[in-house]
Amino acid sequence: MSARGRGRILAALLLAATVAAPLVVPALTVQFATLWVMIILALTWDILGGQMGYNSFGNVVFFGVGMYASAIVQVGLFHDVGAYTAASGTGVYPFTPQQYYVGLALGILAAPIAAVAVAALLGTGMLGLRGHYFAIGTLGLGIAGGEFAASWEYVGGASGFLLPVFPGAYETRALFFYGLCAALGIVTFLVLRRLYAGRFGLALNAIRDDEDKAEALGHHTVRNKVLAWCVSAFFVGLAGAIFGNMNGLIEPREVAFSGATFGVWMVLMALLGGKGTLWGPVIGAIVFHVFKELFWTYLLGWQRVALGLLIVGIVLFFPLGLLGYARERWPSLFGRQAVEGAKR
Repeated sequence: MSARGRGRILAALLLAATVAAPLVVPALTVQFATLWVMIILALTWDILGGQMGYNSFGNVVFFGVGMYASAIVQVGLFHDVGAYTAASGTGVYPFTPQQYYVGLALGILAAPIAAVAVAALLGTGMLGLRGHYFAIGTLGLGIAGGEFAASWEYVGGASGFLLPVFPGAYETRALFFYGLCAALGIVTFLVLRRLYAGRFGLALNAIRDDEDKAEALGHHTVRNKVLAWCVSAFFVGLAGAIFGNMNGLIEPREVAFSGATFGVWMVLMALLGGKGTLWGPVIGAIVFHVFKELFWTYLLGWQRVALGLLIVGIVLFFPLGLLGYARERWPSLFGRQAVEGAKR
């Protein structure tokens, strides 16, 4: 069987699993939805970290910006945002089902716009840095974003932003957000596959391999780097808007701009699966999320210790990721030609 045929079979199996998962195990629908968010975060981090060779710890900024932009639009269309957040859930601010869905739709549209605007604003300055300087600089962005949101009383400050309540039963709510997360994950994968197969993907790889030589050959490296960051911000902002509504409460430091969790996890997932590949972040996100849920379920109290050991294990035993390991062990199935065939 050709590499393209294997790729199509794998894609078909994953699509079937996507449809069947919430029907076979309905109690885990929210966890499955969160898994799709993890896949999106891993895929979008790999745009810079894997394809372009710029290890960013600041993508979580776009996650938080997307959450807050969506929440402000959702509430601001029908109520005063400052009064709504000051009430901390004690005031009466009703939303009809129609208002909820209209606000959610417009909020989801606003989220990527805000995230891309922030990426474009910060991109030229931040992406002028290289190597460790860029990584440290982006790490500071996540911290600054959390502190800014925690001190901004208009959006609830450190108390957080309580989102409007979904107008339906819990099971319906879980399926609704699962559908949104799965749809966004599939679209993200398909868009990136298309981009990587064209000149944009070649430009990113040229920057990763030798940026100075790429500049000497006439590539607009700064423009391509900012564009790549904006593409990443677009999908991360969308994921943040959906996840914020699914979670119900936006906490500035623990959810929206949590560099210690989402900010680190997106890096680890891409590394675990194999950065610089299309399927690697997907595989890494699935494996990481399964282990994380098992730790939180069966090792309560020791879950963070177990997760730390998992991180150490990833670095020690899978430096090239699971896909990289599979390439070396079974080159006929997972070699570069096979992986490239799966992209098409």
